[in-house]
Amino acid sequence: MKTVEARTLADRPVTDALLDEAIRRGRVRQKSDLQATSVAFFAPCLAVSFIDGSGVLLPVQHYSEFDDFEVEDFAELTVGFSGTALCHEAKDLHVSIAGMISASKPLMNMAASVIASRNGRQSSAAKAEAARANGRKGVHPRKADVIE
Repeated sequence: MKTVEARTLADRPVTDALLDEAIRRGRVRQKSDLQATSVAFFAPCLAVSFIDGSGVLLPVQHYSEFDDFEVEDFAELTVGFSGTALCHEAKDLHVSIAGMISASKPLMNMAASVIASRNGRQSSAAKAEAARANGRKGVHPRKADVIE
């Protein structure tokens, strides 16, 4: 996985406008983002539960971040960063849940299938108008015979 350095903006003063903007962005993010609520270790997997009651099992042997973990260390994992990361404070570890899921080829294949299915059901205004126009013609219009 990719390691990302934290950016500290300690020299930036917090104004009311900046605080209001941060709260607004947080609310938007909370509605649209992945939001885990709990994590538990069931050898050999981590069970991550989400706000809607769904969950995912992630085998720890696939993630090098957990190579030096003992069973007791898994018990100290918590969900942090507004439900987007797994954290272990004593080991100074913060791992993105989305990153862990994206590292799994079967989970990514399933996600791609779900997204394709969802996108196929969506209809644009142009697509809806074309369907109505074809409906007014009756069955599918015949293709014109090509004269060679």
